[in-house]
Amino acid sequence: MTEEAPFQRIVTEIGRRIRDGELAPGDRVPSTRRIAKDYGVAMATATKALTTLRHLGLVRTEPRSGTIVADLTDERPSRAVAGELTRERLVRAAIELADTEGLDALSMRALAARLGAATMSAYRHVADKEELTALMADAAYGEIGYPGSEPPMDWRPRIERAARALWTLYRRHPWLAHVDSLYRPLPLPNLLAHDEQILLGLDGLGLAPAEMLNYSIMFYNQVQSLAMNLEREAQAQAVTGISGDEWIEQTSPAMAALVGDDRHPVWSRMMAVVTSDGFDLDLDALFELGLRTTLDGLAVRMAAEPGVGREGDLATRVDG
Repeated sequence: MTEEAPFQRIVTEIGRRIRDGELAPGDRVPSTRRIAKDYGVAMATATKALTTLRHLGLVRTEPRSGTIVADLTDERPSRAVAGELTRERLVRAAIELADTEGLDALSMRALAARLGAATMSAYRHVADKEELTALMADAAYGEIGYPGSEPPMDWRPRIERAARALWTLYRRHPWLAHVDSLYRPLPLPNLLAHDEQILLGLDGLGLAPAEMLNYSIMFYNQVQSLAMNLEREAQAQAVTGISGDEWIEQTSPAMAALVGDDRHPVWSRMMAVVTSDGFDLDLDALFELGLRTTLDGLAVRMAAEPGVGREGDLATRVDG
């Protein structure tokens, strides 16, 4: 008897669990990372197994929720994966994979397996994973654009709009915040469009060009740094199988001991009240707080320093 291929063994086992009701519709199926660890197989093998289960209609993919058991009574046709392999299709599939499994799960082999294509066929469209990731990031940043012609906007709402657009994209694609670096920025045209909006807000405030650049970097980094926690938490849950709330519950005895430590009295008093009243970490609220505080600080500086906000825009100073 021919030995069952490793990916097929995984398909058989997970399929049995679904048919026996151990995994009900809507339940999460183990991620590629978890399957690779539990079955002792490569990530590409785990990806091929999940792809096969999708083709069979047993599971479906939900962004950031992972792969879940499909409702077998749902008669909606599943999305076809067949078709000509193009760069656009490759990038879109890579974004969907990163949205679902995280950037660490992305590889050329895993992507080809997801598309039902040979690994080498992907290299006809992109040179390597680095180029693919850059294309993914540029496509993601391009999902939110700005009107070609619009009425003049005050500096503050223009910066707010750009910052919120970036936050929306990081919320939609949590891996995106980990692609770019301040020291090694990627030349992405669609990211530059967001930065241009911030610079348009700063232009005319009387800032020197170097100051404008520093402020634009600061606004970008403020949004990006907060957004990095989205993917980190998703990865932590995938690796440990423990939710954030469960982690807090497990560490509550150690946290309670810290609250009782009199070496940090202000922190202890604050935490005693917060713990009693209940506190939920809200990244959206933190984003708004950080944006508002930074813009308030810039507004105070403009009011306090005579040279700021009174020297005309960059184009006037360069031309002059």
